[in-house]
Amino acid sequence: MWAASILHADLDSFYASVEQRDDPSLRGKPVAAGGGVVLAASYEAKRCGVRTAMSESAARRLCPDLIVVPARFEAYSEASRAVFDAFDDTSPIVEGISIDEAFLDVSGMRRIAASPEAIAADLRWRVRDQVGLPITVGVARTKFLAKVASGVGKPDGLLRVDPDAELDFLHPLPVQKLWGVGAVTAAKLHDRGINTVGEVAELDEPSLIAIVGVASGRQLHALAHNIDARRVSTGKRRGSIGSQQALGRGRREVRELEVLLMGIVDRVTRRMRKARRSGRTVTLRFRFDDFSRATRASSFPQATSSTGAIQEVALALLQAAWPMIDEQGLTLLGLSVGNLVDDDAAGGAQLALPFEAAESDTVDGAFDAVRERFGAASLTRAATLGRNPDIGVPKLPD
Repeated sequence: MWAASILHADLDSFYASVEQRDDPSLRGKPVAAGGGVVLAASYEAKRCGVRTAMSESAARRLCPDLIVVPARFEAYSEASRAVFDAFDDTSPIVEGISIDEAFLDVSGMRRIAASPEAIAADLRWRVRDQVGLPITVGVARTKFLAKVASGVGKPDGLLRVDPDAELDFLHPLPVQKLWGVGAVTAAKLHDRGINTVGEVAELDEPSLIAIVGVASGRQLHALAHNIDARRVSTGKRRGSIGSQQALGRGRREVRELEVLLMGIVDRVTRRMRKARRSGRTVTLRFRFDDFSRATRASSFPQATSSTGAIQEVALALLQAAWPMIDEQGLTLLGLSVGNLVDDDAAGGAQLALPFEAAESDTVDGAFDAVRERFGAASLTRAATLGRNPDIGVPKLPD
């Protein structure tokens, strides 16, 4: 338990790195993936101050030479699957955190493989050689410190924190390195002259609770002393499957949003059927021009993965929210399907609405089969024709 044997592997500027990998002319140049809103920025762009979630116009003011490319979510998903294959080949204990990062426990591999640091080095080489992407790995005794180490080691690095030097490494770092310290919490700490993790560690728990509240105070007190008993866990099934689309600023017609939403529904339901999972609750997520957020949700009486059923409910939710969207302006539209169950456990995917079941199942199955064989961009629904950046068809007139 005292060995530094937990790895946190984190791809560097994932979306932007995939774009630079697939288009050699972008390598070494400031690149942002997205359009309207920056979803990921290359390190060349980050050096100019470009950051994720920044508007494209603000990013261009900071970096006039910025190259903005449309997001290609299918390409990112494919790259993620290849990277996670490399994770699984490295250790049997892998805990995925997001599309581009995971924890790996290699504590039981010393006798059959090598030291954790050597395993991490081999993993970095494997991802670079097989997937063509840079990845940073932090190695430490706890999950928290491994994640901090990977952040400090970026980009394209490997950093191991020796158990005897944990606090020497951790305490000089800024308070923002602690989990849960965002802009608001950091401001509260800075107002009291607390700027480093070491200064947090000097406070007792009641003092921290008085500054940031009970839950945050307890967590910060533990993390500042590198107290983190969580294990790397596997086998967790995600509770929802979703996707989102950044829109940028500017007014949009309801029909345009409907088309975008249909594309998102298509993407999400295809992923659900591939995972053999169905869900009951459809949730739309909105982010507005003033950065405020809202959600709208509706549930089926029984779980489904049918594109048609989920699309009908999603469009109804969008229509109900349209007055709010029209007034405030929308910068992000997202959809997720929750309350997921395995199709086998649910007795197979069910249609929750009285559509022609056989016809609906046949269409979804045909779509999935064609895309599985010829690629995700080989087939699109007519309603989204010309609006899918992965397909080279010009936008059709209304």
